Amino acid sequence: MKNKKILILCLALVIVIALLFPLKKLYNQSRNQDKPAESSKELTTVKPYKHPELKESYDVVVVGGEPEGVAAAVAAARSGSKTLLIEHRDGLGGLFTYGMLNFLDLSQDKKGAPANTGIFSEWHKLVGNQTGFDIKEGKLAFLKLVQDEPNLTLSLETQLVDVVKEQNQLTGIKIKDAQGQEKTIEAKAFIDSTQDADLAVKAGAPYFEGGEDIGLKDRKMAVTLMIHLKGVDWEEMRKAAAKGLFGGGNVRATVGWGFTGLHTAYKPTLENTRLRGLNIVKQKDGTVFINALQIFGIDGLDPESKQKAIEIGKQETKGVVEFLQKNFPGFEKAEIVDYPNELYVRETRHIKAEYAVKMSDVWENRDQWDSIGFGAYPSDVQATSPQDYGYVMAAPVQYAIPFRSLVPQEIDGLLVASKASGYSSLAAGSARVVPTGMSAGQAAGVAASLAIKNDISFRDMSKDKKLIETLRDQLEDQGAKLYHFDIKYNYQGEWYYPAVQKLLNYGAVVGGYENKLPVDKPFSEKFFFYFLANTKRISPVVEQKYNNGIMAVKDLAAEDDTPVTRNKAAQMIMTYFGEPATGDQAWKALVQKGIVNDTFTDHVKEDRELKGKEAYYLAYLMYQYIEKETK
Repeated sequence: MKNKKILILCLALVIVIALLFPLKKLYNQSRNQDKPAESSKELTTVKPYKHPELKESYDVVVVGGEPEGVAAAVAAARSGSKTLLIEHRDGLGGLFTYGMLNFLDLSQDKKGAPANTGIFSEWHKLVGNQTGFDIKEGKLAFLKLVQDEPNLTLSLETQLVDVVKEQNQLTGIKIKDAQGQEKTIEAKAFIDSTQDADLAVKAGAPYFEGGEDIGLKDRKMAVTLMIHLKGVDWEEMRKAAAKGLFGGGNVRATVGWGFTGLHTAYKPTLENTRLRGLNIVKQKDGTVFINALQIFGIDGLDPESKQKAIEIGKQETKGVVEFLQKNFPGFEKAEIVDYPNELYVRETRHIKAEYAVKMSDVWENRDQWDSIGFGAYPSDVQATSPQDYGYVMAAPVQYAIPFRSLVPQEIDGLLVASKASGYSSLAAGSARVVPTGMSAGQAAGVAASLAIKNDISFRDMSKDKKLIETLRDQLEDQGAKLYHFDIKYNYQGEWYYPAVQKLLNYGAVVGGYENKLPVDKPFSEKFFFYFLANTKRISPVVEQKYNNGIMAVKDLAAEDDTPVTRNKAAQMIMTYFGEPATGDQAWKALVQKGIVNDTFTDHVKEDRELKGKEAYYLAYLMYQYIEKETK
């Protein structure tokens, strides 16, 4: 078992390295701004927060003061609903302002304009409209958006305790306010914008964790503790970047990124940590925040595990700073300012919704009839151990976020607008970025108000084309960007594309930043084994039923780049099923088993080396067969 895992990991790494490292296309059109962000004068009008007197009921209650929750609450209030926003921290902004993640993942639509507008754009303008932002200003900007809405009540330092339901209808929540008083708040509609879908889970909405949808429940992407330093000489760092230090980088007026050579140059002091390339943002006070430290093996749903990661991060940060002081011009006088109290956790729960955005939707730049926003960021699956570097599944032009993906299965009266919304674990690598999340949050707020006015459930609303058009119109009135589109994608219409589609959705192929696969190159035995080994992603039953076959196939596959032939592929598949055969007999057995179809035999008429597209298609046929066998 150990050898199998190591081999699969090595094969995955080969694919990742082959696809990613030559591809230097940067999604940084927004990063080329080379001027300091200007503070908005409007932030000077923000008033000190005061704890409110809470009512017993509201039209809409939003749980979670993350950026997505602010967008949802503001949108609902602007739509005329009496709205309550509750947040357990003492301020707004969540991941941005407490996790200190202030380097924005911005993306553009097919026209080269910002893909996400509306309330996100309003906030972005308040903090200077740049790639990085000042964290203090970011927190003030969120508070200003909330304070400007007379229909909106904000309750900070307020804990979600429990839910109140009538059968499957969420009707209320139990909270503990800043004074420690427990109260029950009723509402006509609820929106969950917590990082981990806490409200939805308490209400009983179905969900999965990590990569469970592709058989990888225990997959844990690296978490990050941001690094906060003073004494960095920005100009010296810029010069070092220009000279190619650690692979070089791009340094603008307030942001810098690159230096991927740090992956190998820095030797961690603690196991299960690693330094990647730097994303660095300069603050108004001259300090800098750096997103670069990866910590592995952490359960983002376990408070003890997260606290352990923070302590590991603090210790490793000291080693990082010492290394930078000695080896990176501009960091000679760098000192640690402080440490964040929260981690950047990339993935925990995924809610099962009326529609789950699939990885193939991202690849295909798919529009949706009920689109309420756009995703356009590359699907970035972060590393899960110090032995791998993560990968980019695909980089879309743009794709639609459907309203149905905000509607959880089984529970009524609730929308989920966060990174935990209805996305597959692979598609979430793109859809989880905050600008996309704020578009979804704004849509949830408008939809909540609209559903109340029309006395309709969110589930019924998700099937009502006329009402969805009204929702889209109202979102556009609030500044959101929405239009229908038809964008071509790689391998569209090719005979083998159904194979690409299925393998993408299982994460068995990786397109990188250019969405390219080696379809016309000879395909190796070791990569074909990778396809067979990863059938375990189809169902937990697969590993139980076919593990012996997988191990036997491993012994058949050459470890070098020997191309796989039709008959060798058939031999590997039949061995997988515990029915070993060789040569033409293996091929005949595969045909007799009913796995092969006419499309494949029309393109591969005799035993010969398989090209990538042919190997994909044969693997696709096998995946289909196993799906039926393990239902």
